[in-house]
Amino acid sequence: MIGFTFIEILGEMFSYTFLVRAVIVGLLVSLCASLLGVSLVLKRYSMIGDGLSHVGFGALALAAALNMAPLTVSIPIVVLAAFLLLRLSENSPIKGDAAIALISTASLALGVVIISMTTGMNTDVCNYLFGSILAMSKADVYLSITLSVIVLTLFVIFYHKIFAVTFDETFAKATGIKTGIYNMLIALLTAVTIVLGMRMMGALLISALIIFPALTSMRLCKRFRTVTVSAAAVSVSCFFTGVVISYLYAIPTGASVVMVNIGAFCLFGLINILKQKRIQI
Repeated sequence: MIGFTFIEILGEMFSYTFLVRAVIVGLLVSLCASLLGVSLVLKRYSMIGDGLSHVGFGALALAAALNMAPLTVSIPIVVLAAFLLLRLSENSPIKGDAAIALISTASLALGVVIISMTTGMNTDVCNYLFGSILAMSKADVYLSITLSVIVLTLFVIFYHKIFAVTFDETFAKATGIKTGIYNMLIALLTAVTIVLGMRMMGALLISALIIFPALTSMRLCKRFRTVTVSAAAVSVSCFFTGVVISYLYAIPTGASVVMVNIGAFCLFGLINILKQKRIQI
C-alpha cells in the first residue's frame, strides 16, 4: 500500500512539466557537483563553490538588468572568476579562502546594487538567493543537459589526471603532468556546475551540493574511487528525496535538498561511529 502510494505521488509529480525539468537538470547537476566536490574537498578548496555562487548572483543580477538570458551571461562571468581565483591563489599574496572571500563579497554587493537600481528588491532576489524550482525554462533545460554531459565526459576522460593533481600536486608535476592545466579544468567544470545548479538551489545553497556528498562519503569510504562513486550515489539520492519532500510539504527545493544531505551526513557519521566501536570490541 505504501509502495503504491509512493508510485502515485511520483506519477502526480511528473505530470507537471516544470517538475520534470527540475528533476532532470537537478540530478545531472548533483552528479557533476558531487564528482568535483571530492577533489575540491581533498584539495581544501571546497569553499570555491560558495565564492563562485556569489559571483553567479552578481551575474544573474546583471543579466536581469540587461534583459538577457541568465545562463548565457552567468557562465562566462563565473568561469572568468574561477580562473581569477586560481591565479590569485597561485601568484598573489592573497591566498585561498581570503581570495574567495574578497571576490564573493564584492560580487554579492555588486549584485544587490544592480538589482536595487534596476528591478528593485523583489521576489526575483529571493529566487536568486534561495533558488526556485520554477526558474528552469525549456531553453535552460537543453543548455543545462548539454553542459552537464560535457562536464561528466571531461571528468571521466581526465579522471586519472584529476586524481593525481588532487592527492599530490608536487609529485604529479614532477612526473610531467601539467598540473596548472588540470587545476584550471577543475575550476572550469566547477564554475559551469555552479551556474547550472544555482537557478534551482540558489546562490546561498548551491555549494552544499559540492561539499556535503563528498564529506558524507568520507565518513565510511577511504579510497578516492569509492568516495567518488559513493558521493555520486548520495548526491543523486539526496536530491531526488529532497524534491519529493519539497513537493509533499511545500518546502523550498534548495532548502529541502540541503536538509536531506545533512540527514545523510549524520547517518553516515553514526554508522562510522558504530563501526569503530564494533572494531574496538
